[in-house]
Amino acid sequence: MKTWKMRQNCALTPGQLLKLYIALVCLSLTVATGFLLAGVKIILIFTAIELTAVTAGFLIYCRHALDFEEIEISGTRLIVRKFIAYKETVLEFNTRWARISSPQETEKVFLIEEADQSVQIGQFLRAEQFKRLISELRSCLD
Repeated sequence: MKTWKMRQNCALTPGQLLKLYIALVCLSLTVATGFLLAGVKIILIFTAIELTAVTAGFLIYCRHALDFEEIEISGTRLIVRKFIAYKETVLEFNTRWARISSPQETEKVFLIEEADQSVQIGQFLRAEQFKRLISELRSCLD
């Protein structure tokens, strides 16, 4: 059995991001409280806008922080698992009939196809990894 797992390259895990977010909220609220005590009431509006924007950005980041693609070949079974934005897709191919499309030079993904189903793979790979994965997969399919 051979397995390839490709992940999103994220600087922070969701747990680390939560700690950063809590620290940022505490800092913003501390600064806003200081200005509020000094009599500047409009700071509440700007703090609310800032925290709303930061929250939206962090939620978008967290939604994709755990994304991955996985290819597993076991005997004549080729299983592709994709976990994108908390949605998991699992497709199964027969290694005798599956084909790997040759991507154009500008494309960042390639296709694994068989009869009526296909899946795009490779969105998390760098160029040098991309070519190596395709050649390894083709050698396993032949």
